Amino acid sequence: MKTLADVNAMSPSAFIEAFGDVAEHSPWVAREACGFRPFASRDAMIGAFELAVKSANRDAQLALIRAHPDLATNAKLTDDSTREQAGAGLDSLTAEEFARFTSLNDAYKSRCGFPFIFAVKGATKHMIVENFEARVKNVLADEFKMAISQVCRIFRFRIEDRVEP
Repeated sequence: MKTLADVNAMSPSAFIEAFGDVAEHSPWVAREACGFRPFASRDAMIGAFELAVKSANRDAQLALIRAHPDLATNAKLTDDSTREQAGAGLDSLTAEEFARFTSLNDAYKSRCGFPFIFAVKGATKHMIVENFEARVKNVLADEFKMAISQVCRIFRFRIEDRVEP
């Protein structure tokens, strides 16, 4: 785990190497957040990542959302996604549960044009399915905002795991 002093002292390339994977397959978020250093706190660092995403254009935001894997699939996951999904029990679904997730993933992507995003850390597979079933009915504009919000929660969790308070 790094201290905030360590983070603030990193070269831009070292910062991007250390945190470029916080936003799934989107190192541009870390590159943008790096420009806000020095961070006064870990929360300020998280805020810089959020600001980078929220101030990006819609195409960049959509690409970031689409960089995330479907939940509970056999897709190649990053180490963080693998740990997070396993922690929520998504690596040990029954055949029926897997079929339900597949059906919800397909319906959601068909409706929204991007994968369902849910920060699974601390959640159970039952909580995730309930949220999935409710959100698959949302209007696209609301769901886009929710996806960005969930992406920001994901990197909050990931930064909290890597940087001391």
